[in-house]
Amino acid sequence: MQSTSFSLARRTFIGAVALAAASLAHAQWPERPITIVVPYAPGGAADALARVLAGKMSTKLGTSVIVDNRAGASGTIGASYVAKAQADGYTMLYDATPYSINPHLFPKMPYAANALQPLSLVSLAPNILIVKADSQYKDVKDLIAKAKAQPGKVNFASGGSGTVQRLASELFRQKLDLDMVHVPYKSGGPAITDVMGGQVDFMFSTVAASSPLVDSGKLRALAISSPKRLSRLANVPTVAEAAIPGYEVYEWNGMFVPAGTPADIAAKLQKAVAESLQDEDVKKRFTDVGAQPIGSTPAQFADYLKKEDAKWGEVVRKGNIKLD
Repeated sequence: MQSTSFSLARRTFIGAVALAAASLAHAQWPERPITIVVPYAPGGAADALARVLAGKMSTKLGTSVIVDNRAGASGTIGASYVAKAQADGYTMLYDATPYSINPHLFPKMPYAANALQPLSLVSLAPNILIVKADSQYKDVKDLIAKAKAQPGKVNFASGGSGTVQRLASELFRQKLDLDMVHVPYKSGGPAITDVMGGQVDFMFSTVAASSPLVDSGKLRALAISSPKRLSRLANVPTVAEAAIPGYEVYEWNGMFVPAGTPADIAAKLQKAVAESLQDEDVKKRFTDVGAQPIGSTPAQFADYLKKEDAKWGEVVRKGNIKLD
């Protein structure tokens, strides 16, 4: 009996020591650089904003925060890499709206649905419905009237089937029950070029990519995909007020960590993200490219992702959208 009691006490002591050691290790975290994986090519909107955020997080966390681009397969290559990384807080994922679209396009995802845990919604950025500068379409109603009068004659561009550009147009088409033709490109840049040249009637494009061209008179903006107008394009109505009540499309950016990341480490990372997004310089650099900095709790981000998943799943199924 005495031996059993001694053995139990010994196991309890060892467990307490192990717990204390783990707590001490977490208290000293981070002890080395942190990597933020961006699953898109360098130079894009997500990459640019991730680098702004990483610079400020480095200061907040007291260690280097490095951006690593692992592009390909609509973001699934980089996301899969993080999903399979060690859950120690040293590898994070900075993803965007295709994260919510991909599961409805790919026959099989390369990582489990619960392999990544939401950390924080970082930003929201609307799209602009653009046409060429001297287009026959003076407003959204002109575009709709043409599409209704000549089914199958109006076309729209995008940077690919899995992009927000494509699905924003598809949602627009579905809500109005229009017959229009999708013209996919390999990226958003060539698509915008052909809209400017009149080869394609319209597209939904990011504020960062298209607003300078609108300002310079090379494109005409017909509507904004956000529920409220943008201050920098105050004369441009929202899609909701011009044609489709309740219409809302954002290009979101958000941060994830591998599932199983210790709660205290995840909390430190979330705090660093939220505080960085409150920095005046960071806020300015986000808003300069049309992105609204957010900084949410993990629960708020998880709830937002559920809504995005349901919305885009319905659009993909209803439109029978396939990968290019």
